[in-house]
Amino acid sequence: MLSEVLLVSAPGKVILHGEHAVVHGKVALAVALNLRTFLRLQPHSNGKVGLNLPNIGVRRAWDVASLQLLDTSFLGHSDGAALTAEHVEKLKEVAGFPEDCVDPERLAVLAFLYLYLSICRSQRALPSLDVTVWSELPTGAGLGSSAAYSVCLAAALLTACEEIPYPLKDGEAAGRWTEENLELINKWAFQGERVIHGNPSGVDNAVSTWGGALRYQQGKISSLKRPPALKILLINTKVPRSTKALVANVRSRLLKFPEIVAPLLTSIDAISLECERVLGEMAAAPTPEHYLVLEELIDMNQHHLNALGVGHTSLDRLCQVTTAHGLHSKLTGAGGGGCGITLLRPDLERPEVEATKRALSGCGFDCWETSIGAPGVSVHTATSLDASVQQGLDSL
Repeated sequence: MLSEVLLVSAPGKVILHGEHAVVHGKVALAVALNLRTFLRLQPHSNGKVGLNLPNIGVRRAWDVASLQLLDTSFLGHSDGAALTAEHVEKLKEVAGFPEDCVDPERLAVLAFLYLYLSICRSQRALPSLDVTVWSELPTGAGLGSSAAYSVCLAAALLTACEEIPYPLKDGEAAGRWTEENLELINKWAFQGERVIHGNPSGVDNAVSTWGGALRYQQGKISSLKRPPALKILLINTKVPRSTKALVANVRSRLLKFPEIVAPLLTSIDAISLECERVLGEMAAAPTPEHYLVLEELIDMNQHHLNALGVGHTSLDRLCQVTTAHGLHSKLTGAGGGGCGITLLRPDLERPEVEATKRALSGCGFDCWETSIGAPGVSVHTATSLDASVQQGLDSL
């Protein structure tokens, strides 16, 4: 076991293009969002394993000796089969939860227990440690917060148990694992996501592990050449929506008007492919013309998504506000409310950006200025973390 404190972070994600079309076999582009989840793992010798999640008010601790006595033969391996419902019930027993609990707080605890027991059972004895996780990502907004959580847990536990090497070199503020180690982190994170979501696509944890931009089509995930980190505004309309209901509505619209909706999906696919091509060119040398093309693609896709029936008055308002400031926006994720993104060109004057943010906040929306194409899961020195992150991890 490593004896030092570990500090790990992983990014959230947004869908740049391809939402809804991806359900029908088309390409989606997912990009790492530079709003991050941070984890601190502190080894102890107090005979306890503790989990502290200040964002959602969770604080739990278990006696290592009693966990040691459990039959953990049902636990998976990184490439193992999915957890059965029976296994999840056993985990709930370990956690001391009633059988019918499915709220997000409890699922976060179950994912932690699953990864801790599965990864750490390779040790002679289960380690005594404290884990605190604090996130800049809002939960339940389609921004991959649970995947960032699972990726941080997998990376920290694998490193602490010396299943993968500690990647930080002397004098560096941040370090990343090798491709082979990232593969292992991603496999375990996917298992954590299965505990939380049952049947996830694997996109969110892959983006959070590798960062940058990924292309997803019919279960196949591949990394794009790392584009420049594009500056964006991320806006949460705070209008709740049901992804399941929105996906079902698109499907029924496709059955009702196949000759209208099928070409829309094909066109969204073409937008994703064109965006992929432009991002590939921008990896070498971004030009102002590239940004103009990206803005056009954003506008076209937003209109297509409205035609699919997944728009919302809150998203229309968001687009009106940003258009008035000469900016281009689209929904990201399921639509029907939720979040939108606005591209910020590099030549934008600071007052214009601030005025746009004020106008969006005035609509009652939450607004973050951030970037996409961010680095994936990383390890940090304590001194390199912002004061706000330190404070979040220290909030007991």
